Amino acid sequence: MLQSCAIRVKLLSLGRKNHVNQNYMMHRFLRLPLGMMLLLFLGLHLASCNKFEGEQTIPAYIQIDSISLITDYFTQGSNSKQITDAWIYVNDQLVGAFEMPAKFPVLAQGKQKLEIRPGIKLNGIAATRVPYPFYKPIIIQDFNFIPDSVQKVRPSTSYYSTAVFAWIEDFEDVSISLEGTSQSDTAIYKTQPANNPEAWLSQYSSYSGIVSLDSKNKVFKIATFNAFTLPGSGTPVLLELDYKCDRAFGVGMFATISGQVLDIPLVVVNSSATWNKIYVNLGPNISAYPSASNFKIYFESSVGDDEQSQYYLDNIKLIYRAPNS
Repeated sequence: MLQSCAIRVKLLSLGRKNHVNQNYMMHRFLRLPLGMMLLLFLGLHLASCNKFEGEQTIPAYIQIDSISLITDYFTQGSNSKQITDAWIYVNDQLVGAFEMPAKFPVLAQGKQKLEIRPGIKLNGIAATRVPYPFYKPIIIQDFNFIPDSVQKVRPSTSYYSTAVFAWIEDFEDVSISLEGTSQSDTAIYKTQPANNPEAWLSQYSSYSGIVSLDSKNKVFKIATFNAFTLPGSGTPVLLELDYKCDRAFGVGMFATISGQVLDIPLVVVNSSATWNKIYVNLGPNISAYPSASNFKIYFESSVGDDEQSQYYLDNIKLIYRAPNS
């Protein structure tokens, strides 16, 4: 748990003095290969749990149970989220990152600037916790810190206005923007009937996508119907996905380079008996292929001769920040 040991990013020279530096460092981080990310966060963990510094000895306590997400459904899709952490700054100085629900001490008193950045597990890995680059920070300019008191904060966030939604698939339209490839025995369909209890259900959602595998249809590899031109050069590009499945499946990209299609596996998503969410980092792989003219996203899995499995997908979003924003 991060509640007792805040991640001390400052010790690794990642302290941020302003929002420009924060965005720059986030772009640099999202360009790192996964192995380097893991090493970085192991260092962060070992650097945690330092004693308080300065003259103040009695801290104020902040309690944050969760961070809600507000979206415009018709332009940004569902408000589904998996915000696991709160990254806390006081007067632009990092205090730490805390897994929610969290209650943590802050050595501050009186009116000070409090900033809360919503954090996620990148690629679903607990060791790669980062502030999500598309969610706005919650900034309270004159938060009144009261020593020896617990103050409960109920923050909410939204997407940056500069977030570009290159693709949204929520399976509520008549057509589906995913199709089976030549390597697939089947396709993805909408759950039937409407309001199927297995589907992702919400104010605007009655359907989800479903893929079924059995002894006759053993393999699926479904890809986006459209190809996307995506920014490289370290620009954050992520795929959001809600899923429920009884067998693991893979997420990858097809890159078109000089008329040839390159298959790029990205992550393996573990099975989940309940609806779960993952944020897949595409940026490093897009930057690794600067000559690619476009990309498609795909999902894949398979079963044995006497096996069967079902995969539910929903609220898929392909997002990047407008360059130089």
